[in-house]
Amino acid sequence: MNKPMHSILSAANTASSYKDSHIGHMLVEQGKLTLQQVETVRLMQKREGLRFGEAAKRLGLICEDDIQQVLSRQFDYPYLQDGSGNFPSTLIAAYRPFSVEVEELRSIRSQLMSRWFSASRKKLAVTSVNSGDGTSLLTANLAVVFAQLGVQTLVVDANLRAPRQHHIFNLPTESGLADVLAGRSDLNMIEMIDSFVDLSLLPAGSPAPNPQELLNRASFNAVNQTLCERFDVVLYDTPALLSTGDALAVAARAGGVLLVIRKDHTRISDLANVSDQLRHSGAEIVGSVMVSF
Repeated sequence: MNKPMHSILSAANTASSYKDSHIGHMLVEQGKLTLQQVETVRLMQKREGLRFGEAAKRLGLICEDDIQQVLSRQFDYPYLQDGSGNFPSTLIAAYRPFSVEVEELRSIRSQLMSRWFSASRKKLAVTSVNSGDGTSLLTANLAVVFAQLGVQTLVVDANLRAPRQHHIFNLPTESGLADVLAGRSDLNMIEMIDSFVDLSLLPAGSPAPNPQELLNRASFNAVNQTLCERFDVVLYDTPALLSTGDALAVAARAGGVLLVIRKDHTRISDLANVSDQLRHSGAEIVGSVMVSF
């Protein structure tokens, strides 16, 4: 038997009331509202027939960013407010998740999920043609949007010559990938990024005089196997293809490559050249991303 319409509406109103109450409680926890202000908001909410957040905004007690932050916690979609987290502002997926740029990152994520990542394919190398094309920053931002999806994500800084990921995520780098490949350490130094529950980092580690030799060691295969057992998505940040052969070594181990192309900077002839090199290494070019700055 179908439920009477008034019962359905009553249930819906109860759910809405519970949600509003929860939002108010979370805003108090964050120090955005006092209990007295919550009661003031509820009075206006009842009088005007508004949602809790809208009523609080009209009273000038909170802003839209405060509401979005609370909603992100309700739906397990972590992001940060400006000034928190000690990350650079260029980590836009962390600070501006509703911007056009981050929407484009989510589109890239969706394409990678449908075209590449699966139970048997968890690794992807991110590289560019030339140095300074923003590979590290794209890798970091892409990792954040994967983690926001609830996917266990690992960033591996495989740029052993000029590592950047420990700077972006504000973590120490006493040991890391170089030390593991040299047999001086294990994978226990993988760091969880506390601000993003499902995101971790394996930094580059100690400066190495022989990066390409380390990345070509057979031990890299064992490392890959272990990482794929622990994580759903493993993103390798690599040096530019024209600057060193390191990226080819990583690409061959990862099997797939996301190629970063810089607008008005990357030469078509260079792009064709590195594409041939990648194919000869056995890596598949999964896609390309054009950046502009």
